[in-house]
Amino acid sequence: MAKVSKARRGKNRWIGLHIYQKPITRTLLEDNLGKIMGDIDWKLFDLFDDEIHTLAILRTSLEDSLEAKKKINSIDGMATLTTSGKIRLVRQRLGIHK
Repeated sequence: MAKVSKARRGKNRWIGLHIYQKPITRTLLEDNLGKIMGDIDWKLFDLFDDEIHTLAILRTSLEDSLEAKKKINSIDGMATLTTSGKIRLVRQRLGIHK
């Protein structure tokens, strides 16, 4: 079966998050996000924890990105920092080097 062309795939938005809770595990963060995101389709890609802060990057669809940002910013201890259509730009803005 042929691979779906790039033009026919859905558009994504990558959201960079700052999490004030330290330390936080990937499982705990996914559970917390799952409770608030409702029917929004999302996936946690990166989780970076250092002594200053915790940063995360998640993917949502373009259509759900504004609602996802609203829901994330409504949680105490979590805030969105940046959004882009390219994960490379979000990593660059957060100062994450892969």
